[in-house]
Amino acid sequence: MVFYISIALVLILVAAAGIAPIAFNDLMQTMLKDVIHNAGWLYLLTVFLALVFLMYLAFGRLGKLRLGGENAEPEFSRMSWLAMMFAAGMGIGLVFWGAAEPISHFYSPPEGITSQSGEAARVGMRYTFFHWGLHPWAIYALIGLSMAWFQFNRGGRGLISDMLHPVLGKYHKGVVGDIVNIAAVVATAIGVATTLGFGTIQISAGLETVFGITSGKSLQLIIIAVAFVMYMLSSTSGVERGIKWLSNSNLILATILMLAVLIMGPTGFIFDTFTTTLGSYINQLVTMSLRLSPFSANDWVFDWTIFYWAWWIAWAPFVGAFIARVSYGRTVSEFVVSVVIAPTLLGFLWFSVFGGSALEAQIFGSADMVGALGRGYETVLFTLFDTLPGATILSLIALLLLIIFFVTSADSAVLILASMSTDEAGDPPLAKRVVWGVAVALIAAALLIAGGLDALQALITIAALPFAVLMLLVIIGLYRVLDREDARLVRKAQLSQQMIDAWIEREMESADLDANK
Repeated sequence: MVFYISIALVLILVAAAGIAPIAFNDLMQTMLKDVIHNAGWLYLLTVFLALVFLMYLAFGRLGKLRLGGENAEPEFSRMSWLAMMFAAGMGIGLVFWGAAEPISHFYSPPEGITSQSGEAARVGMRYTFFHWGLHPWAIYALIGLSMAWFQFNRGGRGLISDMLHPVLGKYHKGVVGDIVNIAAVVATAIGVATTLGFGTIQISAGLETVFGITSGKSLQLIIIAVAFVMYMLSSTSGVERGIKWLSNSNLILATILMLAVLIMGPTGFIFDTFTTTLGSYINQLVTMSLRLSPFSANDWVFDWTIFYWAWWIAWAPFVGAFIARVSYGRTVSEFVVSVVIAPTLLGFLWFSVFGGSALEAQIFGSADMVGALGRGYETVLFTLFDTLPGATILSLIALLLLIIFFVTSADSAVLILASMSTDEAGDPPLAKRVVWGVAVALIAAALLIAGGLDALQALITIAALPFAVLMLLVIIGLYRVLDREDARLVRKAQLSQQMIDAWIEREMESADLDANK
């Protein structure tokens, strides 16, 4: 039922966005504005509580518990594991926003900060760290850890509704559970298709920049067709082969590109930026986490922070499910540190390299990065490359990185869509993977032709509101099951110790008897 209803709902929503894109977009934007302004506080509090809860798990008494049981062994090496998480969780966004977001905040900073000033640069980098740091990964980690626990330790089906078992009991398999699963599948399908569309536009712009190929609908449809073949080959080959190989390749390419910019760019400036921004990020973490503007009615926090939080929450069922799928055998502490802290530090280094280089070029006059921003976010990175030696090679690497990130996000999503619309645990049927792969490509192509990507992007952000409430229930439920498991292991250890003590006592008594004889 989840599979058929989800497909039907996705087709209805896409038809509305494609047939009447302007009217549908106006409706979605109005609803989005109302949701973000009236429930922004809920997003901030929920995400902050999720981060605090995960830090408690990582460094508290429950951190020793293991996904899959006491004797479970990880399926993937730590490097492959991190690479797959990074590709699914952030991927193409890092390339797209690496230079663009710091420049955007530099040009249009939060309230009270003068545009294009030194303070705007410092605040812009700090908020970029904030938007791509601990908080989004905490959202993914909370859902991923909960799904992994219920799937590997409690025989769950790998569905979002499984996480509600401690709260709803047997009803998590009833109508409420089906509604939750349908909402997760629909949000994931629309989110992936929308991202596929926007990614296609960015790759098209990159091809025009590097090779001079005119960007247009025909080129975008060709990109979708090629990407479809690639991500279906990867998805059908399984996590252990296609997805793992592409993710490892992407991590290597990303490292090469980052090191090239670090070495050929303003190296000292980049390390200075990393150091000072990390310090201010740590110092202002709580303030940024709970910052709203009720007394000035300024929209900056709503347009950036709360929109980001809603977007991450809407993506959490997909990314969390994929992280759960590849995390068998990890301890709770290892999971949280590796999923939250490690990618955050990698992201900070990435944004320091690209964002720091872009700000240095703008502030000290080697390039007009603000002018590039006016031509579109997707042009900022390529404008930065023009200031460095080997600009064409750097652009080619970035373009290849975009394509592979694009494919890894899509193939992971197809696998998870098929899993979330299947009642049985384990790898989903090949037929369902093919259906979802075709559906995602057709949806993206239809929306690119008709126009309607902005409306569906707003729609899945609105859908994040009930998932924010779900996250609060997940915190309660996950703590309950982990606490019970910890208590069971403590009792087991105590019983084992009692048995050992009793055996020692018997042996000592026997020895005393022998000595007396």
